[in-house]
Amino acid sequence: MSENTNPAAESSSEEELSKAVDEALAAVDEKDPVASLTEDLQRLTAEYANYRKRVDRDRITDREASFALVMLELLPILDNIERAEEHGELTGGFKAVADQILAATSKLGLEKFGSENEAFDPQVHEALMHETSPDVTETSVSKVLQPGYKFKERVIRPARVAVADPE
Repeated sequence: MSENTNPAAESSSEEELSKAVDEALAAVDEKDPVASLTEDLQRLTAEYANYRKRVDRDRITDREASFALVMLELLPILDNIERAEEHGELTGGFKAVADQILAATSKLGLEKFGSENEAFDPQVHEALMHETSPDVTETSVSKVLQPGYKFKERVIRPARVAVADPE
């Protein structure tokens, strides 16, 4: 071994290293406690604000889902009202009640959709019958068998339709 080791040199470099580490630790320990607590408070405030936003968003979503479930249960009643109106059986007090039900559901955000000759959209239409026709240039609704309903832009029942394709 030609390497010359000086125990005194090693000891002094270890002491210097130890001093440097102690100074770094002291600098970390000397961090302003007010600044540290302020950072913690800001972090907790931001976490709480995010939590509140998430809870508010979830509350709105849950409320709309609950309304949509209630509206879904009302759809057979609305279908029966529509059939009664088509057959001329909607008269007197029953007509007044039917009008109130339709007004209330509309006010709450229930929207009826589906009409003949509109373009077929599989996102909002359910095709039950299919035919071809020379009168159409794109796949479109030829007959509405049962109207669809949306609640706040959410489809709760697709329109059941007959579809016509171009020849």
